[in-house]
Amino acid sequence: MSSELDPKKQREFAVWVVKQLRKAGFIAYWAGGCVRDQLLGRTPKDYDVATNALPEQVREIFGHRRTFAVGAAFGVITVNGPKGAGQIEVATFRSDLGYSDGRHPDRVVFSSPREDALRRDFTINGLFYDPIEERVIDYVGGVEDIRQRIIRAIGDPYQRFAEDKLRMLRAVRFVAELQFTLDPHTAAAIRDLVHQIREVSQERILMELERLFVAPGRVEGLRLFRELGFLDVLLPELKPDTQEREPVWALNLRILGALPDPDFPVAFAAVARKLVQPGELSPICKRLRMSNQVTDKIVWLVEHEGDLDRAHLRPWSEVQPLLISPWIHDLLKLAETRAIQEGQNDLAGFEWCRERLRWPPEKLNPPFLLKGDDLHALGLPPGPIYREILQEVRRAQLDGVLQSREAALEWVQRKLKSMNGVGERK
Repeated sequence: MSSELDPKKQREFAVWVVKQLRKAGFIAYWAGGCVRDQLLGRTPKDYDVATNALPEQVREIFGHRRTFAVGAAFGVITVNGPKGAGQIEVATFRSDLGYSDGRHPDRVVFSSPREDALRRDFTINGLFYDPIEERVIDYVGGVEDIRQRIIRAIGDPYQRFAEDKLRMLRAVRFVAELQFTLDPHTAAAIRDLVHQIREVSQERILMELERLFVAPGRVEGLRLFRELGFLDVLLPELKPDTQEREPVWALNLRILGALPDPDFPVAFAAVARKLVQPGELSPICKRLRMSNQVTDKIVWLVEHEGDLDRAHLRPWSEVQPLLISPWIHDLLKLAETRAIQEGQNDLAGFEWCRERLRWPPEKLNPPFLLKGDDLHALGLPPGPIYREILQEVRRAQLDGVLQSREAALEWVQRKLKSMNGVGERK
């Protein structure tokens, strides 16, 4: 849906929502991330509006047909915009009372703009903006922290993190995404409380990790991730806890930083390589609730990231199966970046692979000479040997040893005769 959104229409709709609330006699401001992004010169991805109108009043103003009350318990009403404008969450100014589960407020009371700002996580996210008068409303010092490029918890960081433990990891993610620094008092609180991140669901943790690993400042973000103790708690398998592993960690971070536009699996594979064996990766990915596809991709990348070095000097039957993988371009990106960071001068194998990838499909991945039915017709009982023989035939085909179906059948017949007569016709 986000690809269909028009930033101009989104902004116009966000202004219109504020105007409608004002016409009805209520206070209304833009709130949170959209204000931060605007002050940073970025186009907001979405807009939130905060108001003193109660949820039922918001629905009356915008109509029940175009509003949704999914978050009404927390004072949030979603308002549908015209085509291309998306949706806007309109939230009533509130204070939160108690966080028994370390995530959701036990109870909310509707309050004032100032009290609403003070309940939020970081100063950069606690700002309001009046799009009619074009002015920022700042109760928390967020404007100055944006100017100084600082991530700072609002008020007492221990209280903010007790309310929602995920905020600790979000602080690191914001440092990486915005390339800001972390306020020392906020950092100290995270170090003291970092083990409580285990109380957060793996799904919510994964969402933050997915953004952290691909953020513009991902290298500094992961250094901070380690320094604050998150590596010990969330990914202890990747910890460089010996003298031999420390250079590997350093190299992996250089690879991560040099990767051009990596997606999360490529970024994770870059950090995990040589610190975790491919066979040990699946349990880690499953623990973090990664999808099967993401898990398979990470494991495959780590398993094969060294297999393209000097590929032009290796048998085609070893390289071709890699080149027909749907993840080959990611593997090339990872392998070449790693080779460059290691100081390798011979990168010819990577260009050779790219030349082969420009071949037409029928040349890059020709049809198999034989299938299981052919082995059955030769009288070979079904079993694991089918796979073994067909793979041998495929390797010989790719390396030019077998060039026709007839030659492949003759080769199999000779092999079967050599296996103590198994498969000979009686």
